[in-house]
Amino acid sequence: MIRAVRSERARLTALYAGLLVLAGAVLTGVVYWLVREGLYSSISTAVTTAVPAQRLEDLPTGLPTGLPTALPTAVPSAVPASPAPTTGPWPLPGETLAITRTVSDAAESAALDRLLTVSVTVLACYAVLSVALAWWAAGRVLRPIAVITDTARRLSGENLLGVPPGQGPWGRIGLDAPPGELKRLADTFDGMLGRMEQLVSAQQRFAANAAHELRTPVAVQRAAAEIGLAGDPSPERVARIRSKLIEVADGSERIIEGLLLLAASDQGIRERRRVAVDGLARETAAALADEAAEREVDVVVRAGPLTVDGDPVLLERLLHNLVANGVRHNVRGGRVEVRTGPDGVEVANTGPAVDPATVPLLFEPFRRASARTHAPGEGAGLGLSIVDAIARAHGATATAAANAEGGGLTVTVRF
Repeated sequence: MIRAVRSERARLTALYAGLLVLAGAVLTGVVYWLVREGLYSSISTAVTTAVPAQRLEDLPTGLPTGLPTALPTAVPSAVPASPAPTTGPWPLPGETLAITRTVSDAAESAALDRLLTVSVTVLACYAVLSVALAWWAAGRVLRPIAVITDTARRLSGENLLGVPPGQGPWGRIGLDAPPGELKRLADTFDGMLGRMEQLVSAQQRFAANAAHELRTPVAVQRAAAEIGLAGDPSPERVARIRSKLIEVADGSERIIEGLLLLAASDQGIRERRRVAVDGLARETAAALADEAAEREVDVVVRAGPLTVDGDPVLLERLLHNLVANGVRHNVRGGRVEVRTGPDGVEVANTGPAVDPATVPLLFEPFRRASARTHAPGEGAGLGLSIVDAIARAHGATATAAANAEGGGLTVTVRF
């Protein structure tokens, strides 16, 4: 019982019903006051119109034959006029006016009593009806909130959509209502569920891919130790196994560093300062010049002025990943063009054709345009994921598009 009284529906019902009853009581009081103020004059006018006062003075002093010999019993005994004689003169004009006033007062009192009785009865019925309507209206108003509450209660890590099997395709509220505050609340909740679903799905894929990527080098190291060093290996064989273990350890270290950098980028920037991104672009291209020459890829920098408030280490990593991806995922004799300007950074490279449908997926961790071959120098698939995280940390957006001519990819970061 206490829980029902404390519910929002009970509070809204009390509020709505109270306002309706108060409005009804005020309306009843105003109507009663207005009728009371004008009722006497209306009755007096009606009586004097039916029996004009100026004609009373002209009445004869004797009673005409056939007229009643006494006043009607309807006139109260409190009238100060003396009883009319069986024979004799008519009542004086003053007495007649007193009778008229008494009749008007009696009619006014009876009408007001009747009006008050009817008004109170109607007001009581109106109060009962107001409570019922207020309870129904409160339920209608709170229905979307109840749906949102039930949907949120059904959410779980295994069932983020919030719908038991077989009870709905998407687990969204999908409130069918006219535009309003509750409609916007339900739509906002649906949007939040969609974003949560994407985030949880991305985290699950990230965890699975990270486990897979780290399990591979561990398996290689174990196989090299158990098989390659089994028995009495020769010094040359030990050297090869040692070189392989170091190479696998370096790959694992790069993956771990990428994961740590990705996590640090997602946490945001703690300290900002002015960074000349155009200067970083030139330094990055110079640092990767030897690798580009080895792969026979031409790197061209068109650095227009661009200054950003941010972390210089993260911004340098952003540019390094963009240029390194352009160099490594290219073809012999290919080209990488780096442009900076007031709008941001753009890195375009030639290379194998990229399916436009897979381009948005390249910003997810461990996603690659082609299957991994475990070739030396092959990345872990975290490059564009880190670029996207660093861009978001700086309030920027990273987008990519497949080149229609020459293959390859164009990545743009707009600040």
